[in-house]
Amino acid sequence: MRSALAFFSSILLAAEAPVTYPHAPMPTYTAAEKRHWAFQPITVVPTPTFLSPADQVWARNPIDAFILERLAKDGLRPAPKADRITLLRRATLDLTGLPPTPAEVDAFVADKSPQAWAQVVDRLLASPAYGERGAQHWLDVVRFGESEGFEYDNHRHDAWRYRDYVVHAINTDKPYPEFVKEQLAGDEMNPNHEQLRIAAGFQRLGAIRRNAGNQEVASSRNEVLTEMTNIVGSAFLGMTLGCARCHDHKFDPIKQSDYYRVQGYFASTVDQDVPLTSSADQAEWKTKFDEVEAKLKTMQSRMKLMKGEALVKLEADYKAKEAELPEPLPALFSVKNDLTKTSPMHLLARGEYSMKGATVGMRPPGILAGPDLPELPLTTDKPRTKLAEWMFNPANPLPARVMANRIWSDHFGRGIVATPNDFGRMGSRPTHKELLDYLADQYRSNGWQMKPLHRMILLSNTYQQAVANPVAGKLGAQKDPDKTLLWAFPRKRLDAEQLRDSMLAVSGDLNAKLGGPSVLLPVQPELVNLLYKPHQWVATKDTAEYNRRSIYLIQKRNLRLPFMEVFDLPDRTASCARREASTHAPQALEMLNGEMSNRLAKSFAARLIREAGPGAAKQVDLAYRLATSRLPSVAEKQTALAFLKTQPLEEFALAILNLNVFVYVN
Repeated sequence: MRSALAFFSSILLAAEAPVTYPHAPMPTYTAAEKRHWAFQPITVVPTPTFLSPADQVWARNPIDAFILERLAKDGLRPAPKADRITLLRRATLDLTGLPPTPAEVDAFVADKSPQAWAQVVDRLLASPAYGERGAQHWLDVVRFGESEGFEYDNHRHDAWRYRDYVVHAINTDKPYPEFVKEQLAGDEMNPNHEQLRIAAGFQRLGAIRRNAGNQEVASSRNEVLTEMTNIVGSAFLGMTLGCARCHDHKFDPIKQSDYYRVQGYFASTVDQDVPLTSSADQAEWKTKFDEVEAKLKTMQSRMKLMKGEALVKLEADYKAKEAELPEPLPALFSVKNDLTKTSPMHLLARGEYSMKGATVGMRPPGILAGPDLPELPLTTDKPRTKLAEWMFNPANPLPARVMANRIWSDHFGRGIVATPNDFGRMGSRPTHKELLDYLADQYRSNGWQMKPLHRMILLSNTYQQAVANPVAGKLGAQKDPDKTLLWAFPRKRLDAEQLRDSMLAVSGDLNAKLGGPSVLLPVQPELVNLLYKPHQWVATKDTAEYNRRSIYLIQKRNLRLPFMEVFDLPDRTASCARREASTHAPQALEMLNGEMSNRLAKSFAARLIREAGPGAAKQVDLAYRLATSRLPSVAEKQTALAFLKTQPLEEFALAILNLNVFVYVN
C-alpha cells in the first residue's frame, strides 16, 4: 500500500515540477537559399540606351527605356499615345478614384503647353481625393476592418481614426519609414501624442475571436500574436512569414524559429483604449451600461425556463433591451507595452499554443538579418521600435522593393511582381527586375515619398500608351496576351469604390466631406438579421452621409454591402495584395436593378434636366461628357435619341451608368 502511494506521489510531483525548455539555436542558411533574387541588394544598372532616333524620343525617362529594352527582346513595339481625354480620365481615376469634370477636360484639351500633362499630374497629386484613393490601397493591404470578425463580430467604434490617419499620411506624403514606424511603434514613440497612438492601432486591425463563456486565454492570445506577426511579413516585407508558424517554411528560407523571433517583438503588446472623455462621463456611462447589462442577464436566465410563444416574445424583448446598451464613449483604438503580461515565446508544434518547444527572444528573419545581428531578450525596452528601425536598415532590400511594386500596381493593375505580398520562391518572378530595382532606388533616394514615384510613372510614355496597338497586333496578343510586358496599356475595370464613387459624382449626389466616423447605410433587414448582434447595425441618422465616398462606409467583416461585394470588395479577414476583377451575372443585375443604381439614375436624370435644359440632344451630350469625359459618337447619339423617344430620361441615365466605357478605364 505504502509503495503504491509513493508511486502516485512521485507522479504528482513530476507533474507539478516546472518544465525546462531549451533555447532555440540561431538558424543557418545555405548558399542556394541566400541567392534568391528578392534577398539580394538593390542594384541599379545603367539605363538602356538606343541607336534608333525614334526609340530615343519614345524613352523619355528610364522607365520607358527599361520597358522598351524588354519589348525589343520579343520583337514588340509600344502602342501609340492615348488621346488627351483618355489620358485625363485614366489619371484622374487612378489618383483620385473619381472621373474628371467636363471643366477639367476642357481645360486640359485647350492647354497646348508642353507642361500641360505634368501640371495635370501635379494638380491630382495635390488633391485631397488623392489621399482618399491612396488610403484605400493601404487599407486593403493591412486588412482594415471595423469589427472583430468571427461569430460575434463586435464593432470597433473608434477604428475609423486609423483610416483618417492613413488618408492624412498619404496626402501629406509622409516618408514611408515614418509611416511604418508610427504604425509599429507609435505608442512607444510618444504615448501622449494622439495621432501616434491612433497609428499604433495598426496592431489591432486583425480579426479576433471572442469565446464567451469558454474563454481560453492562452489560445486567444496566440491568435492575436499570430495576426500581429503575419501582417508584418505580408505588408512590409512581401514575405509569407505565416507559413513558418507550424514548421520551417516549405519553400522559402524562413525557419520556424525566425517566425517566433519576429513574434517576440509583440510579446508584451496589449490592447489599450485611451479614453477621450472625463472620468465623470465614464462613470455615468458605466452606471447605465451595468444597469442594462444586469437586466439582460436576468432575461437570459428566464429564457432557459421558457418555451413556445413566451420564449419568442422574451427573445424579442431581449433584442429591444440589448439595443439600449449605450454606445461606447470615444477613445483612441491603440496598444501599449505591459511587461507584466509578456507572453513567453516558444516554438509551437503545428502552431498549437499548448505544444510548447524551445524558447526564443526577438530578432528579424535570419535570411535578412545576417549572422551578426544579436537576438534580444523579450524584456528589451521599446521592442517594436527596434523592429521598425531594422526594417529600413540599408541592408534590407525588401521594404523599398515591395512598396515600389505596390505603387506600380496601382497604375497598371498588376505589379512588376504579380504577387505583391509574396516575393518568395512561390511568388511570381518580376517581369522587369532591373526596372523594379530602379524604382526602389528612386523611392529611397526621394526620401521614401510616394508622390515623386507616382509622378515619374504618369509622365512616362509607358503609362501614356493607348490600349490598342496596331503595330504589335497579333504578335503581341500571341506572345503576351495579358500585356505584362506593357506593349499597350492594360484596360482596367473600376473597382467597387471607384464605381460607386463615380456613380455618385456623375449623378451630382456625391458628398465630398472628408473624414469622421464611418457611415452605416440602410441595409435589407434580411441581411441585418443574419448577424449575431443585429442591433449593432443601425443606419446613420443623417441621410446626407449616405452619399459619402466609399472609403468612409463602415467595414464590417460579417456584412459587406451587396453592391460592393459583387464588385469584389475583399472580406477584410486577410491582407488583400491586389483586387480581383471578376465578371458574373449578379454584377449586371445590381447595376440594372439595384436600389442604388436606380436611385442615382434618377438623380443623374434630374441633373441633366437642370444643367442641359429640356432638349434631348443637349441632355445626351452632357450625359456622355459627365460619364465618359467625351461627347457621344454620331452612332451613339442617334441611338440615344431614338431611345429617348420611347423611354424616360432616367432609363437613359441608367443605361449610361451601365456602359462599358463608364465601368472600364482605357
